[in-house]
Amino acid sequence: MFDKKNTFMKQREVIKIVKGSHQVDGAGVNLTRVIGIRDVTDFDPFLMFDAFDSTNPTDYVKGFPWHPHRGIETVTYLIGGSFEHSDSLGNVGLLGSGDCQWMTAGSGIIHQEMPKASERMLGAQLWINLPQKDKMTHPQYNDIKAESIPVIKEGETEIRIIAGEYNGTKGAMQGKFVDATYLDVKMEANSEFKLQTKEEDTVFAYLVLGEGIFGTNTKPVSNQSAALFSVGEELVIRSSETGIRMLVLMGKPLRETISWGGPIVMNTRNELETAFDELDKGTFIKHAK
Repeated sequence: MFDKKNTFMKQREVIKIVKGSHQVDGAGVNLTRVIGIRDVTDFDPFLMFDAFDSTNPTDYVKGFPWHPHRGIETVTYLIGGSFEHSDSLGNVGLLGSGDCQWMTAGSGIIHQEMPKASERMLGAQLWINLPQKDKMTHPQYNDIKAESIPVIKEGETEIRIIAGEYNGTKGAMQGKFVDATYLDVKMEANSEFKLQTKEEDTVFAYLVLGEGIFGTNTKPVSNQSAALFSVGEELVIRSSETGIRMLVLMGKPLRETISWGGPIVMNTRNELETAFDELDKGTFIKHAK
């Protein structure tokens, strides 16, 4: 494959397909855990990806009551539905359809996320690992409203740039600690989309709706699946007659050790034990608002 300057571009191919599994988390939220603790090496710097899609409020309204986080960033993106959130620092907010919340837990935060009953709850939560040098940074929020997310239309494809940059257009969020790109891509039926990527970045796509063919593979990847790709400079995607709605994630691997205990992700066992000891002692929160 060649670019406009007629130089060869290394193609990305599917190296792993993850269907995910049904999980019940929080106080009783039904979701699909697409990637998790078993996938940290392959998907580095991405730790976890939970997808939710339900028209039944009993699947999710019990929500995620008060719980701690340290050492990660959580990114909640809603295609449809709404979430209320609040935390130990006094932050309160509402996440609606098309909105995104990018929370840097850093040194520690205790918060709750409570979905509200809606016609259809559709979206995902991503966990991004923080580099060791930034694990104990000051906690912070970036509330990204739908109207602030740039939308690019290229033929039969529509790209929402939640974070990072696409084809010279910067997204609504620029990662301070991990240079991650987050795209929401809609492709019409029987169309093709070519995505330029940094060669060494980890790149994966989660198909929310529809199915598609990636690279030179002939077998389509179905909806509610994630496809992880080999290193390369270009990813070619072809949609089926149903079209595609997919979330595409890209980021440079950290290649650091991981010690993971529930909502806390550190680099060593001692750091993890310290975090839980501080929770018991009431010294977990390091930065006041």
